[in-house]
Formats: sequence, C-alpha cells, structure tokens
Amino acid sequence: MERNLKNVLVISFGFLLLFTAYGGLQSLQSSLHPEEGLGVASLSVLYAALILSSMFLPPILIKKLGCKWTIAGSMCCYIAFSIGNFYASWYTLIPTSVILGLGGAPLWSAKCTYLTIAGNSYAEKAGKNGKDIINQYFGIFFLIFQSAGIWGNLISSLIFSQASNKVEASEENLACCGAYDCMSDTTNSTGSAEPSNSLIYTLLGIYTASGVLAVLLIVIFLDQIKSDQAETEKEKLETPSFWSTFLATFKHLKDKRQCLLIPLTMYSGFEQGFLSGDYTKTYVTCALGIHYVGYVMICFSAVNSLCSLLFGKISQFTGRKLLFALATVTNTACIIALLLRKPHPKQLAVFFIFPALWGLSDAVWQTQTNGLYGVLFEKHTEAAFANYRLWESCGFVIAFGYSTKLQVYIKLYILLSVLVLSMVTYGVVEYLEAKRSHGTPTDTKKENAGPLTQETHM
Repeated sequence: MERNLKNVLVISFGFLLLFTAYGGLQSLQSSLHPEEGLGVASLSVLYAALILSSMFLPPILIKKLGCKWTIAGSMCCYIAFSIGNFYASWYTLIPTSVILGLGGAPLWSAKCTYLTIAGNSYAEKAGKNGKDIINQYFGIFFLIFQSAGIWGNLISSLIFSQASNKVEASEENLACCGAYDCMSDTTNSTGSAEPSNSLIYTLLGIYTASGVLAVLLIVIFLDQIKSDQAETEKEKLETPSFWSTFLATFKHLKDKRQCLLIPLTMYSGFEQGFLSGDYTKTYVTCALGIHYVGYVMICFSAVNSLCSLLFGKISQFTGRKLLFALATVTNTACIIALLLRKPHPKQLAVFFIFPALWGLSDAVWQTQTNGLYGVLFEKHTEAAFANYRLWESCGFVIAFGYSTKLQVYIKLYILLSVLVLSMVTYGVVEYLEAKRSHGTPTDTKKENAGPLTQETHM
C-alpha cells in the first residue's frame, strides 16, 4: 500500500474510533445527567472552550508539536471527557468539558494540515494535480469518519437495552413529555427506569477504550511528516502573527455579507443543539426510554450522511437557493409538528421520522453553508471559516445554555424565529450577489467549493 494512503487510513480509523465514543456520549448527555442541567451545561461549556481554542491554539501546537503529536495529544482531551463521565458532577464534568473543547480545534486543524501535506506529497511524486489528490484523501477520510455517529449510538442502545427494569410510561408521565414539558430533572422515570450504574460504567468503559485505541493507532502507525514538508506548512502557519490571525476574524465582519450570514451560521448550532439536547431528552427518553436515544440518532446520522453526499452532487444542477428552500420548509414543518404533537410510545415510527427529516435539513445547512462561505469569501477563506466556526459554536453555546431554563415550546419558537431571520438575511445576501454580478446567476459549480466537512459537530 502506498505510504501516504496508509497514513490517511490510519487517521481516518483513528477519528472513527474517537468519535464513535464522543458522538454517542454527546447524544446522551442531557439524558444521563439531567440533575440541575449538568449534561447540557457541560456541552455549553465545551463549545465555549472550542471557540477560544479555534482562535488561539491550532497554529501554536502544530508549530511546536507537529501534526502527529498534536493529533495524539488532542485525542487525549476527548478521553478525559469520557473519564469525567464516570463520576459525573460539576467538579468533574465541567473541567473535562473545557479540556475537550480546548483540544477540539487543534485536532481538526492538525488533521487537515496532515492530509493536505500528504496529498501534495503524493501528487508531486506521481505528477498529478495536488487539489485532486487532496480532495480524494478528504473523501476517503469522511467516508470512514461519518459512520462514527452510527456505531457510537448503536453501542449505547444495545447496552441500555439490556436493562431489566424497563417500565411502560403512564399517561400522567407522558403529559410531561414533548413541547409543554414539566421542566423536571427526571427524564427516565417514564419510558424506563434510570439505567443501572453497571450498564453506564460498561458503556463508558467501551467509549474510553475506543478513545485509547484511537490514540495508540495514531502513535504507533502514523508516520511523522517529512521535515521539508512540515517546515513548508509551518511557514504558512507562522506567516501571520498571533494577534493578526486573531484580529482577522473580527476584521472580516466589516464585510456586510459576513454580518448578514451570522443568523444562518448560528442557526446551524441552534438546530443541532436542539436535536441532541432537547429532542433526545423530552421526546425520546421521556416517552420511550434512554435505550432508544441511540437508535433515533443513528437514523439522523444515516440520513444526514446520505443527503450530504446527494446534495453535494445535485447542487450544481439545482442551485443552492432551491436546497435552502427545501431545508427551510422541512425544518419549519418539523418545528410546527413538534409544537402540536404529544409524543406517545404507540406511535414509534414518528420518533424516527423527525430525526430523519432533521438529518435531511442539517445536510443542507452543513454542505451549502460551507459552500456559500467558500464562494463568497474566496480570497479570505481563513478569516471566513474562522467566523463560521465562531458563530456556529455560539449557536451551540446559547442553545445548550438556555436548555434547562426554558420549556421546550419556547425553544421551538426561538428556533423558528432564528430560522425565519436566517432566511431573510440569506435572501439579502443573494440579492446583493445578484446585483453585484449585474444579474448573472450566482449558482455555479463553484458552490461546491469549500470544505465538505462537518467539523463543528466535534
């Protein structure tokens, strides 16, 4: 096997093992630790730390440690979060959430840097186009990585399904599920009793072991980048000063289009935060039991991955406006239905329909918003995507931050309001672009530019 391809596979399977653990654990936080909102508070803190990490740490760590050891060290931050869940309290979960958030940005930046260098290295040897090889490597990476959401959630559901103390939800308890929830900390008193400590420890043990295997895979099998290639990339990282890189993110807000895209970018964080923080807790866990959370999130992950691939290909024919319209209508219909419908165990299929439709919409928000940033800010991609990460993370922080303070129906109204505002400001951006190009359609094949990643899912 060609050496660079081997390294791509090592990174890909390392991330698969790591995010099998983290993805499953994130989906369960609001259900596992409902006391005083500890679970969602940890996620809010995590994304706040990620914002700070994105602005400061990646260039410094990659320069000092190199890509391989930055990846390995950052993965250990994720393991710390899994360990913190063993004895979950404000004194264990919040600090480990900060640690994970700080490690998140360097992990993804080092991965992107490594794959880019590996792609250019092979292209130079083979006499091929560097961009083509890099795109091929990223395609391999995400093909393997995207399945992490399926495996992590499958593990949690299979383990919690072993519980012998499942009980049927009473009509009285079901009245506290859904949009007009009772703001109770107890989410497992309905569909099933709280899973035993032995089952929780078994799950956390598997997740921690998966993270450790990921680190060992990187440390043992991932090659160091050759010094000449690494130095070239380091020079790129060193070119802007520390503060100029930091300030470039905010200077980019002088662009009117960037300011208009803030609501759309934040909405991406809001809608993902609602699904993983509120839907899983007040609809699925409350009515069906915690052992169904994994199955429901598998449905979301599978549809999301398939639609991301599909929309990435068809956007060159349909244009982004039509896809944004599809996502808006789908998300609006889901929000209205969640407001009107009381969850009931007898309507099992409905619990899976919502995350499937949500996955379809999220695929549009991720691929097309990334592509839109790539098209609009082609000459300032670093500052633009720094803003993307910043504002989407802000959406996560706010969504998780008010999760325990408001009833679900209020959160749904907020979600709907932000969605409407997003589409209005997005429409203004399209109008400005059309005006700028004197009526020339902006929906070109370049819409697929920019990363096809979903890195902000962490």
